Amino acid sequence: QVQLVESGGGLVQSGGSLRLSCAASGRTFSTANMGWFRQAPGKEREVVAAINWNGGNTHYANFVKGRFTISRDNAKNTVYLQMNSLKPEDTAVYYCAADWFRRLRVGVDEYDHWGQGTQVTVSS
Repeated sequence: QVQLVESGGGLVQSGGSLRLSCAASGRTFSTANMGWFRQAPGKEREVVAAINWNGGNTHYANFVKGRFTISRDNAKNTVYLQMNSLKPEDTAVYYCAADWFRRLRVGVDEYDHWGQGTQVTVSS
């Protein structure tokens, strides 16, 4: 099993920045592909960004390209999501998730291990 704990969420004005962190413990983090997802009220959970086990392959949702950056530090068992130029429509609960499939996947249903989430609120 793996335990995932997100942090770094909060309230920020439109155009501002936040850096989310997801600390992992338990199962070997350095071999896991990691994803950041979000869920806004009344909407389905969606992928934001994903990164493979060694950081050599990343995926971004179109709505965050050029604004968000996913990265990881395997020595610290942590994955990050740097969010810049935030918009009110980025308001959601952000979750990190882990997957040990042989290739990077981005489907919500393909991730079995989830954190509790951290709230991000962007005011206009």
